[in-house]
Amino acid sequence: MENPLHHFELHPLVHLSLMGFDISINEGVVAMWVALAVVFGLFMLVVKNGVRLIPGKLQSVLEMALEFVRDMVEEFIGKEEAPKYFPFIVTLFFFILACNLIGMIPGSYTITSQLVVTGTFAGFIFVMTLFIGFSKHGLKFLSILVPPGVPKVMIPVMIPIEFISMLARPISLAVRLFANMTAGHTILFVLFSLSMSASLMVGWMPFGFTVIINGLELAIAFIQAYIFTILTCVYIGDVIHLH
Repeated sequence: MENPLHHFELHPLVHLSLMGFDISINEGVVAMWVALAVVFGLFMLVVKNGVRLIPGKLQSVLEMALEFVRDMVEEFIGKEEAPKYFPFIVTLFFFILACNLIGMIPGSYTITSQLVVTGTFAGFIFVMTLFIGFSKHGLKFLSILVPPGVPKVMIPVMIPIEFISMLARPISLAVRLFANMTAGHTILFVLFSLSMSASLMVGWMPFGFTVIINGLELAIAFIQAYIFTILTCVYIGDVIHLH
């Protein structure tokens, strides 16, 4: 059986270099372009046809998705600050969701299965929350390392713990999405390979499990986009309100 991790390898499709740096176009780059094109195309299709008072099917689905994300932003960031961060949050949600769903298409590539991609997202969000915190509160932002109600004698102990906890946020954010997408696709590959190599009498069993897990993977694609987005809202809300 072929190595199940072979699917996650990146191979250059167009070799390019710039000042000694390899900027070749590979499957991951194409997958991100397709994800952006799909999201942009769906919204442009609604805009081109005109935003109707009585929405059609596509407009209804997109409006429900936007309201879903807006409620999330208002709940965890606050209604006053929501308009400022809503465009970023909704873009993040739709892009990750599109990347996850495109990876479900046979022959495509799951870009969110690359730790460098999810790590870049998580690292950018972490730096952004620090920038928001210091720009809004100044040095008072450092009080986030001291939970309210902690006795003064415990402050020297709590500060390192809270600091490590804060540093762990981007790591857990990146690894969670990467691990879930990688594990699910690996299991699908193994089961499908078993069904192809097994005899006709027993081959239907792994194939049946493949169909079931494929349905679960479809749900996980939505769930992981939701979790990544809601944790981003929580982290932004924490630095704004100093929870």
